Amino acid sequence: MHRFANPGRFLRVAAVAQPIAVAILAVSLVLGLVLALVFSPADYQQGDTVRIMYVHVPAAWMALFVYTAMAAMSAVALIWRHPLAEIAARASAPIGACFTFVALVTGSLWGKPMWGTWWVWDARLTSVLVLFFLYLGYIALANAFDDEERGGRAASILALVGFVNVPIIKFSVDWWNTLHQPSSVLKLGGPAIDPSMLWPLLVMAVAFKAFYVAVLIMRMRAELAQRRLRALALARAV
Repeated sequence: MHRFANPGRFLRVAAVAQPIAVAILAVSLVLGLVLALVFSPADYQQGDTVRIMYVHVPAAWMALFVYTAMAAMSAVALIWRHPLAEIAARASAPIGACFTFVALVTGSLWGKPMWGTWWVWDARLTSVLVLFFLYLGYIALANAFDDEERGGRAASILALVGFVNVPIIKFSVDWWNTLHQPSSVLKLGGPAIDPSMLWPLLVMAVAFKAFYVAVLIMRMRAELAQRRLRALALARAV
C-alpha cells in the first residue's frame, strides 16, 4: 500500500488505469442502455416504469460503495498517515454525493407511480437521505479549516463515525417494516430477478463503477497538480 504513497508512482499507474476505466465505461454504458431500454422486458405490474431501476439501483449501490471506500481511506489516512488516502477520500466525496442524489431522485420518480407519493419517511429512504447529508458534511468539514491537515483529520473522523449508517441502510428493509422492497439481487438464495432484467442491471453497475474510478483518478490528479502548484508558488515567494 505504501508503494503508492509516492505521488509520482501513483500518477504513472493512473495514466494507465484511467484510459482503461474510460473504455470500460463507454462500452458498458452503451451496452447496458441498449439492454435496459431495448431488450429488457417491461414488468407485468410496473410496466416501463421498471426501467428506472437500471439507474436507481446502481446509483444506490455506488452511494454505499463510495462511502465505504471513503471510510476505509479515512482510516488509512488517520492510522498510517498515508498521504494519498486523504486525497482519495476528498476526491470521492463529491462523486458519492452525486450518486446518492441520483438514487434519491430516481427513487422518488419510481415511488410516485408505485406508492402514490414522491416521498415517505421510510427507513431505507430516510437512512439514504442521512447518507447524503453525511457526504455534504464531509465536504463542508474538509474545507472548513485554513489548515488542510486539520480539515482532513476532522473529515476523516466524521467519515468513520458516519459509516455506522451504511449497515443501517443495507439491513433497514430486514430490520423494519418498510415500503421499500427487500434485496432481490444480493441475497443468500440467489437473485430473485429474471436474467433478462438482471444482466442489464449488472452491466449498468459495471458502468457506474468504471465512472467512479475514471472520475476519481481525474480528481486525484487534479488535486495533486494543484498542491504542486501551491508548493511551487510558496517556494517562489520564499
